[in-house]
Amino acid sequence: MPNIRHLRRRIKSIKDTAQITRAMQMVAASKMHRAQQMALAGRPYADLMASFVGIVTAHAGDFVHPLMQHRPVHRRGVIVVSSDKGLCGPLNSNLLRELAAFDPDTTLFVAVGRKAAQHIPRMRRQLVAEFSYSDTPQFAEARAISKFARDMFLNGEVDHVDVLFTRFISTLKQRPELVPFLPAGELKGAWLGQLWPPATGTGTQPARPDEPSGEFMFEPSAAAVFEALLPHYLNFFMYQVLLEAKASEHSARMVAMKNATDNANQLIAEMTLEYNKLRQASITNELLDICSAQMAME
Repeated sequence: MPNIRHLRRRIKSIKDTAQITRAMQMVAASKMHRAQQMALAGRPYADLMASFVGIVTAHAGDFVHPLMQHRPVHRRGVIVVSSDKGLCGPLNSNLLRELAAFDPDTTLFVAVGRKAAQHIPRMRRQLVAEFSYSDTPQFAEARAISKFARDMFLNGEVDHVDVLFTRFISTLKQRPELVPFLPAGELKGAWLGQLWPPATGTGTQPARPDEPSGEFMFEPSAAAVFEALLPHYLNFFMYQVLLEAKASEHSARMVAMKNATDNANQLIAEMTLEYNKLRQASITNELLDICSAQMAME
């Protein structure tokens, strides 16, 4: 049975831990609001870009850009976007659990975030590159990741590229998502209302533009149009993925730290009650000893 001194030390230790988790909760909350705003602000443009690319590729005629080329999938590339730090609940474990579905002999992995870079080799998977990104994702970081994936695809190292990331749904809900990245144009029917749904209480999605009918004319040429359009589309797609992952990370960390703080406060209350009971029992025993000694002297 714990004594009074032991309980006092444990209560002090848990109070110190609760102060740390409370501070981490406040920091994560401040970062979470900005990350969520950035992710939600990028969704309309990402939706319209995907819709536009889908329409243009459908009317490209016989022209096929190398980034749009479909070929038999003998080797697959997967870009895994995780967090750099832990203490964000089951966010990373839920994401990295999806790696078990890929064939380790025919899949090449690109890690974005320290957690993925540490976990992939432990699963005996082929890690070909590692990238990092900041708390406020920059477009240049997304462009570097996208360029590496495009080079792998164009050089024939992989025949298909997917992106595995955590999709932000709400502060309390995030979900791992696997979406195709290359060949380009595969998301033309999956973006609006499915890939980037509006978060709870944020309104509705922008309406899909009416798909034009008839024949398209490309100026100066289809090759020049797609050479400028597809890299920008893929770069912004990756940028939106980083924004979604960072919003999910800060949301999950804020919730995890809040739960840790609440659990610590509950444990402190329970241990304080036990401490008071032991202290009262000790005082009662001392009073009984004094009364017994006084009665013996009489």
